[in-house]
Amino acid sequence: MEVKDSNGNPLNDGDTVVTIKSLKVKGSSLTIKKGTVIKNIRLTDDEDEVDCKVDKMKVVLRTEFLRKK
Repeated sequence: MEVKDSNGNPLNDGDTVVTIKSLKVKGSSLTIKKGTVIKNIRLTDDEDEVDCKVDKMKVVLRTEFLRKK
């Protein structure tokens, strides 16, 4: 399985990514702003999603809204 960001760059466990769009988190009042740096991502079983922590909250983000830093 090959996981790629919005630009087609391969992603690996522990990579640092940047959001390319402001994202609302379902079930929370949290909004992840465009340009937020997210460190130490973890890959999931789905090639379109990654696990990460944002503001001490564990979330799953779609790779189409991320780019590798």
